[in-house]
Amino acid sequence: MADTVDVSSIGGREQRSTQGRKARATKELLLDTAERLFAENGIYAVSNRQIADAAGQGNPAVVGYYYDSRLDLVRALVERFNLRIEPAREAMLDKMNHDTRLRQWIECQVFVITQRFAELGTSSCFARFCAHLISAPELRSILLHESLVASPSSLLTYQGLVESLPYLPVELRTERAECAFFVTVGMCANFERALASGAPGTRADWDDFAVGLVDVLVGIWTAPVTPG
Repeated sequence: MADTVDVSSIGGREQRSTQGRKARATKELLLDTAERLFAENGIYAVSNRQIADAAGQGNPAVVGYYYDSRLDLVRALVERFNLRIEPAREAMLDKMNHDTRLRQWIECQVFVITQRFAELGTSSCFARFCAHLISAPELRSILLHESLVASPSSLLTYQGLVESLPYLPVELRTERAECAFFVTVGMCANFERALASGAPGTRADWDDFAVGLVDVLVGIWTAPVTPG
């Protein structure tokens, strides 16, 4: 007797697959919209209803359906960006060795970020979004955790960086890492804003900007240490 095919089960799987694709597309649209609105207006100045309306969603509760809180939404945005640059940093790390110098470690941190901004073009708004995060402790901690602790490649890069500065006291490593973090976010946000507005920037493009930023960060990490 020939085997019978349960057509209803196939139809059910196809329906679930279609629903899954729609859900992923909706989440991606909400993330894109939230990132833009947060960059333009600030994290807490934008309501879930505004995000839903700007995304063309008829249900004003759709953001809350996918993200339980504002912190969850912020975390999802930072995680998405870092997941997309992780492979590029891993590829750079594959070329590193024990003779790698400080500048190369910093380039490994910076270049993958600015290359992503260059890929996004004038639609890029993640840097300006991050500039809002660093002004609030609970949001800054999310940015730091997702960008460093939750990123294996970023942790390896930071480890290589500090090992290339064995003379630098531990407490100063923390201080200079924080300084480098703020400078990186602030400078990227300013350059991104200039490109989005069509105003002339300090550099021709993201590649040129990255070289200048690396110069600044090398200066921060190698600044003289005042005795005492």
